[in-house]
Amino acid sequence: MKFDPGNLNHSKLISIYEYLLLPRLIEEKMILLLRQGKISKWFSGIGQEATSVGAALALADHEFILPMHRNLGVFTARNIPLERLFGQFQGNALGFTKGRDRSFHFGSKEHHIVGMISHLGAQLPVAAGIALGERLAGKKKVVLAFSGDAGTSEGDFHEALNVASVWNLPVIFMVENNGYGLSTPSAQQFRFKSFTDKGPGYGIEALSVDGNNVLEVYHAVRDCALKIRKDPRPILIEANTFRMRGHEEASGTKYVPKAMMDEWRLKDPIQNFEQYLSTKGVLTESHRQKLIDGINEKIETALKTSFSHIPPTTDTQLELSDIYAPWHPKPTPSREAGEEIRLVDAVQLALDHALDQHHNLVLMGQDIADYGGVFKVTEGLLGKYGEHRVRNTPLCESAILGMSLGLSVVGFKSMVEMQFADFVSCGFNQIVNNLAKSHFRWSQPADVVIRMPTGAGVGAGPFHSQSNEAWFFHTPGLKIVYPSNPADAYSLLLSAFEDPNPVLFFEHKALYRSITGAVPSDYTVEAIGKAKVVHQGDTISVITYGMGVHWANRFLSAEPDFDFEIVDLRCLLPWDQETVAQSVRKTGKVLVLHEDCITGGIGAEIAAWIGENCFEYLDAPVVRVGSLDTPVPFAAVLEQNFLPEQRFRKALVELNDY
Repeated sequence: MKFDPGNLNHSKLISIYEYLLLPRLIEEKMILLLRQGKISKWFSGIGQEATSVGAALALADHEFILPMHRNLGVFTARNIPLERLFGQFQGNALGFTKGRDRSFHFGSKEHHIVGMISHLGAQLPVAAGIALGERLAGKKKVVLAFSGDAGTSEGDFHEALNVASVWNLPVIFMVENNGYGLSTPSAQQFRFKSFTDKGPGYGIEALSVDGNNVLEVYHAVRDCALKIRKDPRPILIEANTFRMRGHEEASGTKYVPKAMMDEWRLKDPIQNFEQYLSTKGVLTESHRQKLIDGINEKIETALKTSFSHIPPTTDTQLELSDIYAPWHPKPTPSREAGEEIRLVDAVQLALDHALDQHHNLVLMGQDIADYGGVFKVTEGLLGKYGEHRVRNTPLCESAILGMSLGLSVVGFKSMVEMQFADFVSCGFNQIVNNLAKSHFRWSQPADVVIRMPTGAGVGAGPFHSQSNEAWFFHTPGLKIVYPSNPADAYSLLLSAFEDPNPVLFFEHKALYRSITGAVPSDYTVEAIGKAKVVHQGDTISVITYGMGVHWANRFLSAEPDFDFEIVDLRCLLPWDQETVAQSVRKTGKVLVLHEDCITGGIGAEIAAWIGENCFEYLDAPVVRVGSLDTPVPFAAVLEQNFLPEQRFRKALVELNDY
């Protein structure tokens, strides 16, 4: 192994050696503790330390790094206190996640680290989002994101590299090519010899380094960082390395041929660097032993501190309250109703006011710039706020949603428009595993609004008409808003931008231009999670939202003798249990109505809750009405049969007569 120190003096070389040695000695101790049952799991990076340490030391401390399981050297190179690191491994209060996540699944903004989630590739778009935020803030900073070679088979790898290239984002994508994804060899993952073949396909520079040579990694990352701070763009670096232990300790390495293991053992990054330093007279044996003893002493001291902390105490209320980042809105005083406008205009007006109010707000979505979006909701905003804040995106829902979290990390708000709510499935993982869990895991809010044009009744067929709010209703950490009228669309969208938590904002396509309502012209904010009684009644409570409100109102217009109450939920997560309970106690009969398919819809949860908590007030079984349990059909006659309006009318009459 050939080492080139460049302009590094002896003191710097010794410092690099210490940083290289520290994660190895920690690992050796952790493997021992694992065998003793004192920690529960360990993902070893033995053999790969040079890649982590070299890359981390090459960047400025204020530049973000997004590491993976085998990048302990990143955490130690950023000088995270060892007792806190060990507390994280043990799940105690000293750690970064309050015992809610394990090992390297955490971030620390103080140390400019954003940790991984278990879904490989998912952090690469987050890195691109951080880089976008740094560029928008005018900061000449680099972001570095790690991926294993197998993780590059994920779609997020392609999407992140593509959008980073299109938008000239200063990201170094570091692929640790260790030849295996758990036990699957590279030949069964991809058909090329080097990741340098990938770069040209994205129009980006790509290079390959010896990932076991700490100086080669250091110089390569440092040189790339210098270039892209001045001329922002992504670079792909392949670090060829090898892990000498299993994917995690229980896996073992029996799948690795002995000859390959023996070959890589000779390339040990620490032994080779030690030999180089010794040959050059930089490191003596006594000095080496002194360093080892000193590091081991630090490890033992930190472990003693960490082990002295008891495991987290159980506090159910704290766990529930930590699902969301705190937000205490000051509701805007009631004002006289303003101009009568359509729902689509109310959404556009809210976006305009939000962009004006929040200079750190960025809108992203397919065709939302010059074209104004397929429903023309963002029309005119590009000319007013510019291409940096109103951004057309490539066709990559997962990457853009992941980038929204990255923008949050560096203090930006973002709105992501799904062209149709149906397409959100392509970014499902980012929403339910990254955005939703971020605050609960390591107190990083995801200050994101995802706009979702939804609903049937427009002859758009099974892939442009779904009501998919229930997909997300089961996910703690998200908020779901579904207005039925222009005034609520306006005020609740502004409120969603004020709320630091991820909000899915559903807008019914069929209501965009078919209804009008008075909307205040001022900036209006209210708490998210409050229902409204939109029609008073005494005989039946119709609990509904979105299009269901209009079906109920149409029935009342046609049958004025019916005396039922309409509760518009408006917000589905969290939903307003108290307003629902008050209505049930008043009427004694309940019908829950929604456009979504009946099985597994949100109405099932509401009906169950009413049965458990309001049973003594009920004079009849709780009735649910929803769409058929089929995909949304295209032909108008089939679509009308799919939708529940006529079944709702029948069910309401029967419930009234019960």
